[in-house]
Amino acid sequence: MTGESGLGALADHHVVPLASIADPAHVDIIGEGLTAGGLPVVEVALRGIHGLGAVRRLAERGDLLVGAGTVLSVDQARDALDAGAGFIVTPGLDADVVRFVRDAGVPIVPGVLTPTEVQAAMGMGLSHVKLFPAGNFGGLKLLSTYADVYREVRFMPSGGIRQDNLAEHLAHPAVFAASGSWITATASDGVDAVAAAARAAASVELV
Repeated sequence: MTGESGLGALADHHVVPLASIADPAHVDIIGEGLTAGGLPVVEVALRGIHGLGAVRRLAERGDLLVGAGTVLSVDQARDALDAGAGFIVTPGLDADVVRFVRDAGVPIVPGVLTPTEVQAAMGMGLSHVKLFPAGNFGGLKLLSTYADVYREVRFMPSGGIRQDNLAEHLAHPAVFAASGSWITATASDGVDAVAAAARAAASVELV
């Protein structure tokens, strides 16, 4: 893995758009919109039948860092990597998935919520994790509590993140990135709408 954090190219992005593909026609719109908006990264959720195909199609573009999210098993992780995923995100902490992805030399950001899970991730040598579902369990207050205890861990909150609260999340010292679906949710309105949402998100700096 490249980079001290093990995040590779993902470390260059402080906002990670999440895409759950319900309509395959939206895949190209999302790809065009994100690149046009200056936010060339996307996490494609594998929770639907179009997810894996979307990972493959977007990865084939060559101008996007494409990851797979909602990865629940080693088999899913293998399929995602075969489809061209450049990073893996999981909703929970699964040691087998973490081991498989890291052995493949690909960045992984596993989901955690409880102190036990944070410490388990640390025990696996991980310093960058996803806090999910952040908005349902205190969000910034929970991040502040963890920041006092787990000072070497950095979080990517997901769940409840929107444009109107993005800046305060990115300003939190324990946050390395924020993830949400509000950017790609504009795909039904076309490329320009996705580009505008991406541009607005990309303009919010990590402090």
